[in-house]
Amino acid sequence: MAPPLGIIEGYFGQPWSWEERTAVMRTLAPWGFSRFTYAPKADAKLRRDWRAQHDEVDAAALRDFADACRREGVSFGIGLSPFGLHEEMSADGRETIVRRTTDLLGLGAERIAILFDDMKGDIPDLAARQSRIAEWAGHAAGTAGVEICPSYYSEDPVLDRAFGRRPAGYEHALGRALPPDLGIYWTGPEVCSAEITPAHVRGVAQMFGRKPSLWDNYPVNDGPRMSRRLHLAGMSGRMGLANEIAAHDINPALQPYLSLLPCVTLAISYRDGADYDYRAATEEAAYALYPTALADDLMETRLPLQDGGLDFIDPERVTARFSRHDHPAAREIVRFAAGGYVQTAAEVQTQ
Repeated sequence: MAPPLGIIEGYFGQPWSWEERTAVMRTLAPWGFSRFTYAPKADAKLRRDWRAQHDEVDAAALRDFADACRREGVSFGIGLSPFGLHEEMSADGRETIVRRTTDLLGLGAERIAILFDDMKGDIPDLAARQSRIAEWAGHAAGTAGVEICPSYYSEDPVLDRAFGRRPAGYEHALGRALPPDLGIYWTGPEVCSAEITPAHVRGVAQMFGRKPSLWDNYPVNDGPRMSRRLHLAGMSGRMGLANEIAAHDINPALQPYLSLLPCVTLAISYRDGADYDYRAATEEAAYALYPTALADDLMETRLPLQDGGLDFIDPERVTARFSRHDHPAAREIVRFAAGGYVQTAAEVQTQ
């Protein structure tokens, strides 16, 4: 038995195209993925310029994608990062987040995620401020679902170093202040967790007063370091979670068609339970998703692409091998080998 499975586009860097996004959603729906949340960091209208509406071209694309999700039985959500609102807490800010929540529902969103991740957090009454913002959005959302991602969405001390020391008791205070039916995202013991155990998740549930929704940062590969590698291995270290979490959403890689491989292995892990073998699942997913010849090449080269990445592979050999395949996943590998996905620190810091 699996919890609700989903995709949350929470990566930095160039967003997927709408064609790619739709292909991923439609491919994963038969595998049990029933949620898709649109929140790429590069969409300025959801982050740095969150107070402004999407232009008509982008709004139409969002409506079309929402319609496509509904046809597949997939719940469509949009993530809004009200950048700086928790610092000012003004009446104008309240009116704006109510308006923007209403705007996004009008674009077809069935859920709104209020995302406080990756912004300044060392404010003594941070939990109270963020719970009020969530309340404002919740009133505007009405019967639509509302979720939040806290500023400190993991125990990982890297968050305190990057965004300021978390206020004492922040997580407990946030859990007490938020309505019990409001979902809370959590990435595990680390920002990119190698393992998430049932015991860890039960502790988080006790802390927040509800089962968390996992924001799983695998196979995401954004940032200057991770963008130099492809994450192609099957999911591991996520056993026994089905009854402990409210949902399991994956933050995918910069490569949409290659992201399908680890995503499908997540579904297989819940299907197989204690019998799950991530190596066998990786192979099963590869041959289910891609033509046989491409799956053969992928299985033979995935470890160098993942473990060594651009610092290890011979780009010319990789390009020659995958250029012979007429498939978008192969083209992603060719682009990767040419350095086409490498990100700079400046790119991340300005999104």
